[in-house]
Amino acid sequence: MTIEAKTPDEYLEKLPKERKEVISKLRETVKNNLPRGFEECINYKMLGYVVPHSIYPNGYHCDPKLPLPFINIASQKNFVALYHMGIYANPELLDWFVVEYPKHVSTKLDMGKSCIRFKNIYTIPYQLIAALCQKMTPQEWIALYEKNTKKS
Repeated sequence: MTIEAKTPDEYLEKLPKERKEVISKLRETVKNNLPRGFEECINYKMLGYVVPHSIYPNGYHCDPKLPLPFINIASQKNFVALYHMGIYANPELLDWFVVEYPKHVSTKLDMGKSCIRFKNIYTIPYQLIAALCQKMTPQEWIALYEKNTKKS
C-alpha cells in the first residue's frame, strides 16, 4: 500500500484506524529511542529516519541529494514493515536481533535483508524495537555505511 504524504503526520492521517494506532506506536518507539542526530522525514513514501546532510553532507550514494537512510516504517498491504539498514550492514547486530526476537514474540521471525515484517500487528515487540534503535548512533552508522560501500 503506497501512501502519498509530504509529512509524517500526513502519512499517519491517511492510514486506516487499526494501522494508524500501530504505526503511531512504532513511530513513537523509534523516535524516543534513536540516538540524537537522526531526523524523521518521509522518504521512499514511508516514515523515514535518516542521517541529515547537516551531519553527513555526502548523502546516500544512490542519490546524493537524499539524506542517508537508516530506518523506515511502512504500512504495507499485508503487514507492517520496519526497515533497518543497520541490521543489513552489521552481521553482529543481525545475530543479536535474531536471538532476542523469540524472547519477545512467540511467532516466527519474518525478515528479509533489512525488512522485518509484522503480519500480526498485535505482536509487534516494541521493547525489542526500542533496544534495536538504541544500538547505533548516526556516527556509527556513517562509519559502517562507508566501510560497506567502499567494498562494492
